[in-house]
Amino acid sequence: MCDSAGGDRELQQPKGVMAALELANAALKEIERLRKEQEQVIRKINNYHSKLQQSPEQADNMKEDSWFKLRQYYMKAKSLAEEEATVSSNCVEHLAGLLPGQAASNRKKPDSNEKKRKRVRADDSTRLSSPTQRSTSAAYANLVPGDQVAARISSDGAENDEWIVVKLTKHDREANRFEVIDEEPDDEGNGQSILRKYKLPPSQIIPFTKRSDVSNAPDFPVGSQVLAVYPGTTALYKASVVGPQRKFDGDEEEGVAGLPTKIVPFYHVVQLPSGHRQ
Repeated sequence: MCDSAGGDRELQQPKGVMAALELANAALKEIERLRKEQEQVIRKINNYHSKLQQSPEQADNMKEDSWFKLRQYYMKAKSLAEEEATVSSNCVEHLAGLLPGQAASNRKKPDSNEKKRKRVRADDSTRLSSPTQRSTSAAYANLVPGDQVAARISSDGAENDEWIVVKLTKHDREANRFEVIDEEPDDEGNGQSILRKYKLPPSQIIPFTKRSDVSNAPDFPVGSQVLAVYPGTTALYKASVVGPQRKFDGDEEEGVAGLPTKIVPFYHVVQLPSGHRQ
């Protein structure tokens, strides 16, 4: 027979086991809930893409609120997936604590090599989470003739930077130059109009997010400084994001702090270039 002290010790372990099992069970139920919610969101996303695949011209006819709604679905799906990963990790920790020898091994301090590996992984994560040359190069590599891009047509020594929307006509890879054309003709004053052409380096070109690529549209936080196409024109101006949709801050009309707010499609908004002059 076990004495009363021994009996007390026998009763303490099941309580810890039951607590861990209850936590793990709760985590599994939460994972199931998240999965069901993800399925609903993904179904809505697939419905959008199915319609676009059946009739690609709908991409040009879709209203702005439809694009915004699709983007919100993508952001929701991403958030749910990240939440599921966190809950799954917690569930694994609860279950690992029930395995013999796991508690002691979990308390063991990592050796120096493990610390180095963690530092390397952290460094890699930091590099990947910020705008990188790799992602920028990919955006330029995906450009094809006919694409609209933002182009700085002012010289390097100009007092103000002038950015406009142009159409890409050719990428001269040997010279590393983009040939573009300003589709808004200039009136020469003699009854004739001409389309101006430019040959610019990558530093003076910013690719727009494609209309059909909502999932990769930049998520600019409120207060972010951007370049946005002023509605009804081909000119880009420095602007501030003042809401979940892109809104232009200019110098006319009444709006936030005396500045106007304009709804601008996500595919007409780009990151404000470093050193922008205006």
